[in-house]
Formats: sequence, C-alpha cells, structure tokens
Amino acid sequence: MLSAKIRNRSPRVLAVASGGGHWAQLMRLRAAFEGADVHFATVDPSAAEVVAPAPLHLYPDANARTPLRLLLSAATMLGIVLRVRPDVVVSTGAAGGYMAIRIARLLGARTIFIDSIANARQLSVSARLSLGVADRVLSQWPDVAAAQGAEFRGSVL
Repeated sequence: MLSAKIRNRSPRVLAVASGGGHWAQLMRLRAAFEGADVHFATVDPSAAEVVAPAPLHLYPDANARTPLRLLLSAATMLGIVLRVRPDVVVSTGAAGGYMAIRIARLLGARTIFIDSIANARQLSVSARLSLGVADRVLSQWPDVAAAQGAEFRGSVL
C-alpha cells in the first residue's frame, strides 16, 4: 500500500550505483522502475545518455582508501538526496549507494541494497553496513545471504 504522500503521484525512486559492474547490474533492474519518477546517481557522466530522459546526478567515486574523497562523496550524496527527496532508494553498490541509503532512511524513504553478484563468498563492506540501516539487503548468492543475514531473491545477471 502506498503511503498517503505518494498516492496522488508516481513514487520517486533514486537508483544509485558506482561505475562498472555495479552500474551494469543497476541498468538490468530498470524495468522494475517502470511507472516511477526515477532519478539515477552515479560516478560516470557518460551515463546520462544511457538513462535519458531520466535525470542523472553525479557524485565523486570514493572508498575507505580515499577518506577525504569519501567525505566529499558523502556531502554530494546528501545534496542529491535532499534535492530528489526519494520515496525509495535502490542501490547495487558501492559506497555511494550505502551513503544514499543511510541519508534517505533519515528522511523516511524505503531502501534496498542489492549486493554485487561478484561477492560470492561474503557481503561487500557496503552491504554489511547496509544491514543495520536498509529495509532490505539482498545477496545474489543463497549461501552468502543465509550466512550473513541478507536475503536471497535471485540474481540480477
């Protein structure tokens, strides 16, 4: 059931992924966003032509080995989430997706983190951090999901 605030409009979805395989997996989920007001966020400006006419928001790529850039990425993601005001955030990783989920939960958005299919032995750091925050954390591997507290609903690829 849709909440009262979105009954009279399409739900606004913020779909977040860094580049490479994370982005490729997010693009495979596009059909699931049909009928929604979708905004995409990523690190690669060339993605604009792939998602057009949907809006694309850019944030700096970062990880634990680039702490200053991670702070810049978090500040940028805060601005994106505040501008978009999503009802739902979906991310396939990595750090930017976790940050979007963390911020959006503070604003009452529903959130889901879908860990990369490349993580066949354990959840990624971003997925593990999302376990305590996101409404759903999915692994694309049943054994990983069972062992680490995520859910398995199939694979994206």
